[in-house]
Amino acid sequence: MDLAELAATANECHACPLWEGRTNVVFGDGSPTARVMIVGEAPGKNEDLQGCPFVGAAGKNLDALLGLAGLRREDVYIANVLKCRPPGNRDPQVEEIQACAHFLHDQAKLVDPEVIVTLGNFATRHIIKTDQGITRLHGKVHQVGKFKVLPVYHPAAALYDRSKQEALEADFRTLTQLLS
Repeated sequence: MDLAELAATANECHACPLWEGRTNVVFGDGSPTARVMIVGEAPGKNEDLQGCPFVGAAGKNLDALLGLAGLRREDVYIANVLKCRPPGNRDPQVEEIQACAHFLHDQAKLVDPEVIVTLGNFATRHIIKTDQGITRLHGKVHQVGKFKVLPVYHPAAALYDRSKQEALEADFRTLTQLLS
């Protein structure tokens, strides 16, 4: 199975109730052979409408952060833990994460990145299998199976709390070091 076939399967998914409210499945986007995979939490309103991850204000911030690491959006692969938008952008529920987890797992196997960058608490806790929060974990590299995992604050968090932007920028400079 390749990414296109996996995306087609995701488009038909009815494993949790989120499918009923979706406009589009937001499967993933970017290079299928990327050295870096970016993993967010779940699609927001703009992503659901366009069917593409990180297209709103947080996406613009992510693009700028990637630039600090010497990367462009087309150099990385971007996905979310959930492929459908939770109503009102609420936090993902355990059952939804469990229903969707196999898609992200398969995406990581197919892309086979060197580094997975997790954005925020939900993606970080899911990938690293921890209860610790992003404040403690950000900027520190973790080994998960064959992957180096770099947790960072979610780019949207810096839009609401500008003090997180500096930490995000430092963490993306760490990504540069990991890739060199």
